[in-house]
Amino acid sequence: MDVTEPVVRTAAGQVRGRTENGVAVFRGIPFAQPPVGDLRFAAPRPARSWDGVREAAVFGPPPPQSAFMLMPMAPVAPGADPDDWLTVNVFSPDPGAARLPVMVWIYGGAYRFGAASQIGYDGTVLARQNVVVVTFNHRIGVEGYAYLPGVPANRALLDQVAALRWVRENIAAFGGDPDRVTVFGESAGAGAIASLLVMPAADGLFRRAIAQSVPGTFFTPALAADVTAAIAAEAGLPPTTEAFAAADPARLTAAADAVRPGDHIGRWGPVAYTPTPFSPVIDGEVLPAAPWPSVATGAARDIDLITGHTRDEYRLFMHVYGLHGKVTAELADAALGALAPSPSAYRTAYPDADPETLFELVHSDWLFRMPTLHLAQAHAAAGGRTFLYEVRYPASVNNLGACHAIDVPLVFGNFPFPGETLFGPEPPPAAFALSRLMREQWAAFAAAGDPGWPAYAPGRRLTRIFDDPPDVVGYPEETSLHLWDQHRFGAIDLDTEAAR
Repeated sequence: MDVTEPVVRTAAGQVRGRTENGVAVFRGIPFAQPPVGDLRFAAPRPARSWDGVREAAVFGPPPPQSAFMLMPMAPVAPGADPDDWLTVNVFSPDPGAARLPVMVWIYGGAYRFGAASQIGYDGTVLARQNVVVVTFNHRIGVEGYAYLPGVPANRALLDQVAALRWVRENIAAFGGDPDRVTVFGESAGAGAIASLLVMPAADGLFRRAIAQSVPGTFFTPALAADVTAAIAAEAGLPPTTEAFAAADPARLTAAADAVRPGDHIGRWGPVAYTPTPFSPVIDGEVLPAAPWPSVATGAARDIDLITGHTRDEYRLFMHVYGLHGKVTAELADAALGALAPSPSAYRTAYPDADPETLFELVHSDWLFRMPTLHLAQAHAAAGGRTFLYEVRYPASVNNLGACHAIDVPLVFGNFPFPGETLFGPEPPPAAFALSRLMREQWAAFAAAGDPGWPAYAPGRRLTRIFDDPPDVVGYPEETSLHLWDQHRFGAIDLDTEAAR
């Protein structure tokens, strides 16, 4: 094999990659046919085969993106089919190796933006932990999640299943072990992983999972249909599959961007307090139930799980939305009333918290921290091998604290970008050290199911703290744990009274 331009044979044909910084990199390999034309809004179909050697040096095109996508992407192949969204990328430390552990990344982005070509998702540094890293594109926004009659729901999740099937069939040719596949993802990517844990179609396609900051939003069909109707109204279309299939994706994406959940307070319940009108739909077929009750009854007992969150999850959104110094008592009261299990209990539990602190706390707890904790509790209670963590190491800029997504550059080790947006142009040595530790522990878990800290168990809530220095302690957010103890995360429904 040419070590500078390695060639690998996949089930569909041969691909030629490039060796970059000691890692063999293959980009833009189709794992499914372009989901356009007759395949628009359909379940993914396997990629067609090709003759000869396909160049795999450049990423495939991203799926249609929300205008809220602000993260830079690497260039795509010149002359590539712009509709060829469903491609996979492989970063292998040794394509000639036998059965290295495999880590498959599922990107986040509020279920409305994201692509494997984002600069921060380059898998080269992580692959040097002697793991094969796989990233891929899947449909998002309207293409992936709009609830339409006569076509499968959750097409984004079906794309992920198709990519995992590709991994099972092909990863051995890249030096990976198809029986040691770990899925890992953050934010919407973690919500997708929580879904995959309980999806029949994903059964047997991965052995371990790492869910970083799991969002608690899953929709009933009634709510998802109402969201689709709102998007259709913005686009000037009827909410039908035929009308959507005939519309340009950019038109639908722009219409979805124009739908503000905050305009639907009451009607969409707590979803109105989120930045996105998309989430996985509990449709009863692709996704039969919300993750937490299914995991609690043993649906993912045989899957080893790491899950965790950051300490200051919502601080990033406070900054993005310009809310610092602007949260009034009325805003805090509204958020507590909509999201908290008991507003009065929150005020009692945090007696010294001002309105802004309460506002940030309840958003952090409802959207990410408590859904993540409850997933760990459900998995451990069902007998699964479970590991919990909290990132406490703070960003260096804009008073962001240990904010949402700070774990992504730490896990991938990609400095200066996107790490510099959180740690400045010269990240402190402690950030590099913590990044190295997280990569080592993620890779150790992928290899053998043990990240190097004690497992989480009911009554013994040991938690890895990623900070300077790192530590292992009892779950640190005990106050919020008790506030949410009786809450049950499930499908969010349309308020039928408000909808009349």
